[in-house]
Amino acid sequence: MLNCPACANEAIPREYRKIAAGLFPVDGFPVGLCPTIEQILGFAKILGLGTDNKQLIPVTANAGDLEKLLHSFENNLDLLIRKTWVEKAEENRKENLLDRLPVFINGIEQEKYPEVVEEFGIILEELAWLFFGEESRKDDFTEYTMRIDTQMGLFWWYGNQLCSPRALEWIKRTDKGIQKGILFLGICFLANF
Repeated sequence: MLNCPACANEAIPREYRKIAAGLFPVDGFPVGLCPTIEQILGFAKILGLGTDNKQLIPVTANAGDLEKLLHSFENNLDLLIRKTWVEKAEENRKENLLDRLPVFINGIEQEKYPEVVEEFGIILEELAWLFFGEESRKDDFTEYTMRIDTQMGLFWWYGNQLCSPRALEWIKRTDKGIQKGILFLGICFLANF
């Protein structure tokens, strides 16, 4: 899992903390509660996702639009992975990550969101490694990415929070609309990265 200690929440710019805390509260969600679509859309806004992408997050999204988004996501991620320079010894890592994409997309198409969220965590961890190397394993990784670019840092914070054991627990207990919305935040971001 990406390294994002509790102190990473302090690195979130003050104007975004309330929105971030609504998406993933520091103390976790009480049983039966989870973020709302409005909170998910609020976080989409601070990630810089435009109106077109925000329409894909709610459960009411058109199947054709979702298909286009998934195609764009897969193509963009494939390109990002292939264009990332790594040492010869790390080439297998890239290939393994590329092999995960079709399985991930298939899980989304079958609406197996809790399982897909766990797979997304693995993809994000490997992607962070390809982009940032050992830096992605350090305690200050979230702060580091926020210093580079606030939206990118918030994305990596979101990825770590999404794949935390406490988030995975409430994701299993919530409805498919919220599961889909929370997952599609990351998909929309990477489709436009």
